[in-house]
Amino acid sequence: MSRFRSLFLLLPLAGLIAGAVACGADPRATAAALGVDDFGDTIRAMPPATRVVSLNPVTTELLFALGVGDRLVGRTHWDLYPAAAVAVPDVGDGMNPNVEAVLGQRPDLVLLYASESNRQAVAQLRAAGVATLTFRTDRIADFARVTPLIARALGADSAATITVDSVLASIAAVRARGADTANVVSAFWHIWTNPLLTIGRASYMHEMLEAAGGRNVFGDLDAPSPQVTLEEIARRDPQVVLAGPVNAERILGDPRWRVVRAVREGRVLVVDTTVVGRPGVRMGEAAASLRRLLHPEER
Repeated sequence: MSRFRSLFLLLPLAGLIAGAVACGADPRATAAALGVDDFGDTIRAMPPATRVVSLNPVTTELLFALGVGDRLVGRTHWDLYPAAAVAVPDVGDGMNPNVEAVLGQRPDLVLLYASESNRQAVAQLRAAGVATLTFRTDRIADFARVTPLIARALGADSAATITVDSVLASIAAVRARGADTANVVSAFWHIWTNPLLTIGRASYMHEMLEAAGGRNVFGDLDAPSPQVTLEEIARRDPQVVLAGPVNAERILGDPRWRVVRAVREGRVLVVDTTVVGRPGVRMGEAAASLRRLLHPEER
């Protein structure tokens, strides 16, 4: 496997074999499979990518953390971190993307989130001869799993190890601060209004909340973002309600929410959504931010 250390990219098998034959190479060696991505597409050895379009804010941040942000030639509307990403051409949305706009950037690799809405785009890109890597990035473990694979596609293996170790260590440091503390704060985390959605235990946000010394009152639900009711929130009686800046204001101003005791008593905490909203390289910062919210006595 070491001979592929800096060689890693996806391509349709037919195209790969055709290229190998044209060069007189052994197709079986050139097309060596290194695994599969989250769409089940085979990962095959190829030279490191030099023109990358990232259609997932998590992977956009990752490219800069790996030191290869200069290879980014396209991003989505939502990829605004780090500041250098803003200068990269905006190709639109990351879900059901504009394939023509993506191809217009002449990428040799496109990174996507593994949503069913992206399957058609992946098929179109691969049919056009463009390599894709498609991953689901919903949990802390996903970050540790996906980062080395993407880094290998860019010839940045050593940077991947450093990045993953740093992120996991920063989360562990926050978690350790509450290891001997019985003062766990129960919380309801509002993420959407209509329908009313929260986080379940399948979300990395649930993991962040626990690492920060909180207890998710809907942590018994398996879905990443289950739909709930105000009555059920009131019954579970969280000590605090977490919400983004706009929604926190709406919750406090909506008389219907007063059925929840934490809202009646003004215990609605504003989450920094620019930090906490993505399961990427800033997860340690996200956990620390939540810790400060839940445990202001530690400041």
